Amino acid sequence: MAPRLFWIGLGNMGRGMSANIVEKADLDQPLLIYNRTKQRCIDLSEKLPAGKTEIVDSIAEGVSKADIIFNILSNDAVVEASVAEILKNDVKGKLIIECSTIHPDTTEKIAQRVEAAGAQFVAAPVFGAPAMADAGQLVGVLAGPKASVDRARPYFKGVTAKAEINMSDEPYRKALTLKLIGNTFVLNMVEQLAEGHVLAEKSGLGTEYLHQWIEGMFPGPYAAYSTRMLTGDYYKREYPLFTVDLARKDAGHAMSLAKEAGVRLHNVETGDAHLAELKAHVGEKGDIAGIYGAVRMENGLRYENE
Repeated sequence: MAPRLFWIGLGNMGRGMSANIVEKADLDQPLLIYNRTKQRCIDLSEKLPAGKTEIVDSIAEGVSKADIIFNILSNDAVVEASVAEILKNDVKGKLIIECSTIHPDTTEKIAQRVEAAGAQFVAAPVFGAPAMADAGQLVGVLAGPKASVDRARPYFKGVTAKAEINMSDEPYRKALTLKLIGNTFVLNMVEQLAEGHVLAEKSGLGTEYLHQWIEGMFPGPYAAYSTRMLTGDYYKREYPLFTVDLARKDAGHAMSLAKEAGVRLHNVETGDAHLAELKAHVGEKGDIAGIYGAVRMENGLRYENE
């Protein structure tokens, strides 16, 4: 009999990941799903085959029925609150897989609490945009005792992920350290694209030639973000793909890690400053790609490129 799974968190990443578990994982019972806003559970269930999901009204209800619990939420405080709710129940022998992007110290703290309650824990942050989550093309990073990681692996490569970085028997914090350093690459990529396109526009080169070069030299995420900038997606979309607040949270955690290690992340500081300008201009609906608009304003152009 396959383990019963419970999924907590149906944000931009959680929706795609949970859908891929329903469609590809070895399940013989409906996936239990919970989100603070219940409508997201309803919407997901309606998109998937009938009988493949079961909406629960509380974390306690889901935990009571599950063997393996996935958690993917927005920030450290929300994750800690969710884990506290999970641990109000009998979790002995259960596995908690934490996919949220949080500070390594937070990960270690909640792992200790989980293990003290008699459950297993795996730190399993994922790399990739929401479209990659939808397509099951993420990169998972799994850290913790090998026996726990082995229980988690069937739900990553080939299901929610195209690849995994196996950190079996490594400290939990290493997975989150890699995740935060990796996310600085995303921030730096967006910052460089924004500066490059503004320079191309103001120098008279034009953004289209630069975009063609990006597509030829850096297909994939670079080209995708370049397209989002030039089409105005960064300000036209109703719901951000990577919110300004989450981007700043990740940048802050990365700079905290760097400070502890005696390292200064100049590029991240620049990107974070533009994120702050973005937040001041458009509020919490800002998307990380809106750094382009912030760089435009800084250089005498309108926030919108049309």
